Amino acid sequence: MSNRVNVNTHDPTGGIFAALALLGGTAAVGAGLLARRPHGDLAALESIPSRLVPARRSFPFAPSPTVDRRHAVKAARRLNRAAGLIATSVLLDSAVEHYRGAFSNKAMYTPIVVSALSLAASLHGHRDRNTVAHRMRDGVYALAGLTGVVGTGFHIYNVGKRVGGFSWQNLFYAAPLGAPAAISLSGMVGFLAERVRDNRPGTLPTVVGLPAGRVVGLLTSLGLLGTVGEVGLLHFRGAYHNPAMLVPVTLPPAAAALLGAASLGRARQPRPFTRWWLRVTGLVGVLGVGFHAVGVARNMGGWRNWTQNIQAGPPLPAPPAFTGLALAGLAALGLLQDQPDER
Repeated sequence: MSNRVNVNTHDPTGGIFAALALLGGTAAVGAGLLARRPHGDLAALESIPSRLVPARRSFPFAPSPTVDRRHAVKAARRLNRAAGLIATSVLLDSAVEHYRGAFSNKAMYTPIVVSALSLAASLHGHRDRNTVAHRMRDGVYALAGLTGVVGTGFHIYNVGKRVGGFSWQNLFYAAPLGAPAAISLSGMVGFLAERVRDNRPGTLPTVVGLPAGRVVGLLTSLGLLGTVGEVGLLHFRGAYHNPAMLVPVTLPPAAAALLGAASLGRARQPRPFTRWWLRVTGLVGVLGVGFHAVGVARNMGGWRNWTQNIQAGPPLPAPPAFTGLALAGLAALGLLQDQPDER
């Protein structure tokens, strides 16, 4: 009795370039669709005194002439940039990992397309100085959030159906449980950016009736902790053979704690130490790419065998997720200081 094994003997380089071309085309189409100006009639309301503008929300906040909407737009654009950086990380990481899996399930194309759209939406939001939400950006970000939730379900199923179920072996080498949540983070941060923009002129930015700075800060803290959990599992798989592998599981949790404390504490505080720690966390994401590049070079054949070693890992695009979340945390601190909810 013999088992026949199908081996792909073709050079995969052409497939990689074709995939990149597909992704670039998707991003270009998404950017073109998002280029339409939204809510032109509502954008014009910013030039009208706030007492003459009907409320766009049902939240019982009285207009305040001291509120400068430019700060809210600045924070929203920061969040758009953060969402775009996280989407870029997801786009490249999922493309490599799912290409390695030969796209055995057609659903594996979904995070690539959705993260490309999220990146396009974020680039559009970065350029948008209007003080109203963009409906299509909202839709893309909501789709990204849903994609992450569904993807997590697929990955849980992938681990659970293997022999041994949720054993360490399967948690290490099956579909990574926490990876799809990254695209949900991109959608969450982008959706918050639109909520920060879309408030009645003359009022403090809010999200579902709560101060925007506090909501963004708390959710970003949770995002940091979730990302640390995924990194901790994979670095535990690597037995922390390099002491530098401890950095992304020690510095970001401290950043999450500091940001959470700032979100629950008094507003209008400069909090230089928290800002500094978030910047260091962002730097961890940048330096992580370099450390992972060294890890790829240590595989057999080094970078001369890049088509195989990039797939073998460690994953080059993964660390910048920390940078995106750090940017979101800095935007939250900016909202707390520039537009405090305390009187």
